[in-house]
Amino acid sequence: MTKTAERRPVAHPPVPALPAPDPAGRRRRCLADQARAHGFLLGGLLCFALFSWYPAIRAVVISFQRYTPGSPPKWAGTANFTRVLDDPEFADAWRNTLTFTLLALLIGFAVPFVLALVLNELRHAKAFFHVVVYLPVMIPPVVSALLWKWFYDPGAGLANEALRLLHLPTSNWTNGTDTALVSLVLVATWANMGGTVLIYLAALQSIPGELYEAAELDGASLLQRVRHVTIPQTRFVILMLMLLQIIATMQVFTEPFVITGGGPENSTVTVLYLIHKYAFLYNDFGGACALSVMLLVLLGAFSALYLRLTRTEGDT
Repeated sequence: MTKTAERRPVAHPPVPALPAPDPAGRRRRCLADQARAHGFLLGGLLCFALFSWYPAIRAVVISFQRYTPGSPPKWAGTANFTRVLDDPEFADAWRNTLTFTLLALLIGFAVPFVLALVLNELRHAKAFFHVVVYLPVMIPPVVSALLWKWFYDPGAGLANEALRLLHLPTSNWTNGTDTALVSLVLVATWANMGGTVLIYLAALQSIPGELYEAAELDGASLLQRVRHVTIPQTRFVILMLMLLQIIATMQVFTEPFVITGGGPENSTVTVLYLIHKYAFLYNDFGGACALSVMLLVLLGAFSALYLRLTRTEGDT
């Protein structure tokens, strides 16, 4: 018989003891992380304060001062507001701005929605048409305005040439007091509708297909499906884009400045263009800031409404 070897106990290495909790070190690491995070946040806040808050506050202060370059500002009270209100161009500028906004809602708000409905029904080359629709947004605004200025030229412009080929009467476009503002609305619609169309497309694609199938089974036509399914399901997006469009169109400047210069006969002078004239043609920065404060108050009301509606939708 062989002798069974004795089994010796295996020696295990000692288990290292866990370090004692260090509350002070944990607090230091937490404070260091918070300091780094607030440091990154502070840089953004400083840039925002320097280029947004400070100019707005400074404009409010200057609106109550008589301020011209090269001379110290003097307190003027509400004299700047009174002078701006008495300016004959003030009524023209606000009338043109409100008319431009209304036309932009009628033309520039309906066209992107209809175009989004058409693109949503496509089965082929969707990506290509999405790029084509969004392409005008990628063109610099000044370049786009110069392109349309040539397009609207009453002599050799492409618009009138196309009308002549179709044996239709030509138009003065931006040279006529009754057509200039509508022509600028068409330019703004073409240049800015790409982003709106893509937002509408995203909203349309989020609608459950079962709703359309149920409507078709009930015998609903295309217009009835749009009225009873599409619009109710996208009403929040429609309302938000409407408010954003009002805020944007009331700040129109590039098209009147580049294409018409405010003419003919002040028919395209907008509030922002009048602010530019006060500041850089009349050297009246007090009047320019007074007019800016008026516009700021109006746009602030629309912005507050937008934030209220988005907060309400988010809570629901």
